[in-house]
Amino acid sequence: MARIRVVTDSACDLSAAQAEAAGVTVVPLTIRFGDEEFVDGRDLTIGEFWARCKASKLLPETAAPSPGAFQEAFHQAAVDGYDGVLCLDLSGGVSATYQSALAAAKAVDELPVRVVDTRSLTLGLGLLVLEAAELAAGGADLDHLVGHVERLIPRTLVYGVVDTLEHLEKGGRIGGARALLGSLLAIKPVVTLVDGVVEEESKQRTRIRSLRYMADKARSAQPLRRIAVSNGAAADLDEFLAMLGDVTSEHPLVVSDLGPVVGTHAGPGTIGVSLITAD
Repeated sequence: MARIRVVTDSACDLSAAQAEAAGVTVVPLTIRFGDEEFVDGRDLTIGEFWARCKASKLLPETAAPSPGAFQEAFHQAAVDGYDGVLCLDLSGGVSATYQSALAAAKAVDELPVRVVDTRSLTLGLGLLVLEAAELAAGGADLDHLVGHVERLIPRTLVYGVVDTLEHLEKGGRIGGARALLGSLLAIKPVVTLVDGVVEEESKQRTRIRSLRYMADKARSAQPLRRIAVSNGAAADLDEFLAMLGDVTSEHPLVVSDLGPVVGTHAGPGTIGVSLITAD
């Protein structure tokens, strides 16, 4: 039976407790507010991040982990007696994190390391990580894990309701959603990921309509294998969860805070839903 460690980055938005329970190693990105730099999850909690966002006139920025940070995680897996590493990272279309992990994998000769660009982020990435960790715990080998995740990537959907596109625009992550900028005052946009890049999904006149639209997207995607909701200091999270009351999946609903990595670009008030459709 193979022993494979699953490694990911902090854009997965799994809490420390969720990652630990799954046996997953999380390599953190870095968050910058002006001249101040923080390691995600170590130097800055999610609550502190959102408090800074509200108080600061400067929009935060993110930086990918160094190859050395990934290399350290891969080395630790060898020290811990694992036979290989599966590293799942946020979309290479919005971050250099995947390239950093690839560089680290090439420098490691202690055990085989496979790096996969999930073309996803937040809990879309998180759900793929949980799926891989569950299979790895059952003894699946590296080739099987890579093949399974690659089959799930096209079935992984991410939608988000954002209060403003300011963060996405200034962070350079807006992609095809740029067309929405001219009518920001008139709409509450719903965005999605297309091939790992943020795109416009829908223009709705009010936030409640945006949330209902997003809940309908989850409902129409059934049957679902997994579903998760991420929340960026949004006051109406419970209202959105109630909208999903009749949406079912093979695995329990995962709810987690939207962390600094994605929150930097989505902004406060964001609510996202991530889905993996069933076979």
